[in-house]
Amino acid sequence: MSSNRHKRTDHDTVLDAARDSVLAVGVRRTTLTDVARRAGVSRMTLYRRWPDVRTLVADLMTREWTAVAAAVAPPGDGRPVRAAMVESLVQGARAFREHPLLRKIVDVDPELLLPYLLDRRGASQETFLELLEATIRAGQRDGTIRDGHPARQARSVLLIVQAFALSVRTMATGSGDPELTEPAFDHELRHILDRTLTP
Repeated sequence: MSSNRHKRTDHDTVLDAARDSVLAVGVRRTTLTDVARRAGVSRMTLYRRWPDVRTLVADLMTREWTAVAAAVAPPGDGRPVRAAMVESLVQGARAFREHPLLRKIVDVDPELLLPYLLDRRGASQETFLELLEATIRAGQRDGTIRDGHPARQARSVLLIVQAFALSVRTMATGSGDPELTEPAFDHELRHILDRTLTP
């Protein structure tokens, strides 16, 4: 039992060190040597689990993104499922957009995100889809979410939220129009999701 706890702590320590390095210098300039030094472990300890920086950063992104999703998951507070789901998704898109690690990657190493947008789903996306599909099924049961194929609906919702999380800054800058600010786009996302899910 204690050895498992120790391994989990070492794992988190390494991911914390990787996060600090990426925030300081970006992914391309992060090295396993630097991460090992920051974590206080040997390079061989890292190489046994992560063969290169990209696999380490992939695990880091999975941890960070799923933590954001867990923090804004719809509460079981008696609200209709659709209302709770829409609000949590809007909060989640905003939290992702403002997340320091995501901002650093988008600003310095955006190509790191392209495989997850164009070629394949990552572990965090699979986790999001499981949560979304379960929530959609619950909303269909309480009558607040329209009937339909839950997995297809979940994937469609994730596509919408990803676009708002990753690209709103490109649409909300430079115009000076108060109706084109990030909070205004949050309002638009809320409207789109509600209309998409309403029976």
